[in-house]
Amino acid sequence: MVFQVFSAQHSDRLIFTYIFLLFIGRRSFSVYGTYSVFGIRRIVADSAPSFRISNSEFRIPNSEFVTASGKERLYIMKKDLRKAVIAGNWKMNNTPAQTTALINEMKPLVAGADCDVVLCVPFVDIAAAVEAAKGSNIKIGAENVHFKACGAYTGEVSAEMLVASGVEYVVIGHSERRQYFGETDQTVNLRSLAALNAGLKAIICVGETLEQRELGYTETLLKYQTKMALTNVTKEQLKNVIIAYEPVWAIGTGVTATAEQADEGNGFVRAAIAEAYGADVAETVTVQYGGSMNAKNAEELVSKVNVDGGLIGGASLKAADFSVIVKAASEG
Repeated sequence: MVFQVFSAQHSDRLIFTYIFLLFIGRRSFSVYGTYSVFGIRRIVADSAPSFRISNSEFRIPNSEFVTASGKERLYIMKKDLRKAVIAGNWKMNNTPAQTTALINEMKPLVAGADCDVVLCVPFVDIAAAVEAAKGSNIKIGAENVHFKACGAYTGEVSAEMLVASGVEYVVIGHSERRQYFGETDQTVNLRSLAALNAGLKAIICVGETLEQRELGYTETLLKYQTKMALTNVTKEQLKNVIIAYEPVWAIGTGVTATAEQADEGNGFVRAAIAEAYGADVAETVTVQYGGSMNAKNAEELVSKVNVDGGLIGGASLKAADFSVIVKAASEG
């Protein structure tokens, strides 16, 4: 249970003292730890036979979350309201034959996973991927979609084409699409609407550059991108939306945000959803982390309150590494 919201300037000792004085004599409880999101300090605690403070970082199955409204209004983010999703983004890798071989290698390694497993593959690999994944728990996605149903758009693929090809998911607005191919917040929104209207599940990417982070714009930018991407998306359609926070400075660079930075960024995204749709709805939306998650750091990342799986790049091209990430999300 989260007991209170405090200013981040309070020291942990003062906070623990305050809680002790506030609750001693009323009931015994255990403080697991503190964390900060939006500059607000939160205390996570639960009932216990006696008062104690754990020196280790807290990890609780049903994660709690506190708004940063300053009004001490609480809303609880429970992991049982949303499922973790591990989605591989293959980018421009693998031929159809290589696709078949890799998926066949992956299938026994991820069978029975307690999270959704998705592979988003290049357009030319979709048919091979769909065929190879038949009868398994692996779902297939695409890496992009156009916002028009048809027309003179050379090189593009429509949502209807993807559905007819057996695709269930599609990545939209990846930082590489934004950086190299002129994707904007407006086109991300249009592509998202086209995908959702066609019945696809949209994995919408948001994220800041290193310069934007250093200037202190991370929260503002993530909230803006999230709300722009979801413009005219209904609450019902939101059930088919996954938001992937991918700090641009951690994409393909080998540099990974700390678990705390990932949790904070995902928290900003969830706060934006809460502002647009309400806290109850925000609790149900899967928010992935997508910045160089790998077999070594996955367990720590998915243990965080707001990290509901990951959008995996390079590690999704290696069956053994990908299966380790899937296992971490299943057990997290």
